[in-house]
Amino acid sequence: MGIKRRTFIKNTAIAGAGLAILPGLSFAGGKKESKLRMGFIGVGLRGTWHLENTLKRDDVEVTAICDIDPKRIEICKKKIAEAGQYVEDIFGKDDYDYRNLLELEKVDAVIISTPWLWHTIMSVDAMKAGKYTGVEVSAATSLEECWDLVNTHEETGSHLMILENVNYRRDVMAVLNMVRQNVFGELIHFRCGYQHDLRAVKFNNGNQPHGRGVEFGEKATSEAQWRTLHSLKRNADLYPTHGVGPIAVYDNINRGNRFMSLTSHSTKSRGLHNYIVEKAGEDHPNAMLKWKLGDVVTTTIETATGETIIITHDTNLPRPYSLGFRVQGTKGLWEVDGNRIYVEGISKPHHWDDASEWLEKFDHPLWKKFGNDAEGAGHGGMDFFVLNAFIESAKQNIAPPLDAYDAAAWSAITPLSELSIANNGEPQDFPDFTRAQWIKRKPYDWMKDTF
Repeated sequence: MGIKRRTFIKNTAIAGAGLAILPGLSFAGGKKESKLRMGFIGVGLRGTWHLENTLKRDDVEVTAICDIDPKRIEICKKKIAEAGQYVEDIFGKDDYDYRNLLELEKVDAVIISTPWLWHTIMSVDAMKAGKYTGVEVSAATSLEECWDLVNTHEETGSHLMILENVNYRRDVMAVLNMVRQNVFGELIHFRCGYQHDLRAVKFNNGNQPHGRGVEFGEKATSEAQWRTLHSLKRNADLYPTHGVGPIAVYDNINRGNRFMSLTSHSTKSRGLHNYIVEKAGEDHPNAMLKWKLGDVVTTTIETATGETIIITHDTNLPRPYSLGFRVQGTKGLWEVDGNRIYVEGISKPHHWDDASEWLEKFDHPLWKKFGNDAEGAGHGGMDFFVLNAFIESAKQNIAPPLDAYDAAAWSAITPLSELSIANNGEPQDFPDFTRAQWIKRKPYDWMKDTF
């Protein structure tokens, strides 16, 4: 029937206590000879990265994989064999064959790296099956799905971690160290976003796998098969968590603070149409489509303790990559663009400092300790840390640092921004996914040098 309220409160208290465990500890009550048995649902490009990093560990056994693309299965079977392992249980005969994977007793934890629309349903099924669940970003696409994640976690007691790797980026964690040491004073304002030219990702075809075509959907490959459709159908911040995840941790969201409301506005849509015309001409069928996603979506969030957060989604225009971070307080601020910082009383008045020395001085203990282990793990090493946090949490079966409440709150930005844009920027209230427990929940101790 679901866990009792006191169990829920106990679980949230564990989350605030932190994960004081080291790599090498084992699953299920400290049986040192046991390994965490993991299944992978979705082994496209992202899922394969997780698989490869997992295969480098000696405390995990890959026991099952699932993907509806036979080519991806063959690629991963080869990688597993090269790592000296053998996986017998392979699934993918249809869209719901993953449920047979979830029935396996030999699977303790799963990582879900599938198209967005499958994230919530698969996560819910995994938690109901008693699996420790890791889900790629975003975790949900509607408010109902956000509640599904939270309710299922509370009803089953199974844990969910949103696998937001940017939270573990080296500069992001160094700035977190500065925030915790009060370098910027009382926090006032943040900026972030996902600013990434994805036109070559949203369009491709079988003859042009690296994205120089103009096809999407069934005619395309990889993410262009599914991701581009969201730009055709929705006008919203479609991908908020890379930016807002680190900011939420800086600002103790769901742990002493929470998102209260947002407003969103969108520009007109021109980028994708112009790209198609440039590559294939005005007569191409895709040049006739009306793209719903505005080229730049701007969202402003207000928090319970009085900070504001501006989030920018910008993926359809030519531009360099940037997550656009700014962290600003009463004593100064840091901005990722330009790699610059200003701290009152230390910096020359009204002049920026290069942030490099600051980032080195406040390098996070995790990066100091495990930076060499993270080399080659993907995305500058942050993939090592997010996977390690998931595995070490799963081995102990304790609440992860980025939990179901975070997954719900961060993912809710997409449907709420869609509502706001559709209603001329009307403010939208955030649901309180913690049901007022954010008031009592303690911030996770991100400054430990252990997981």
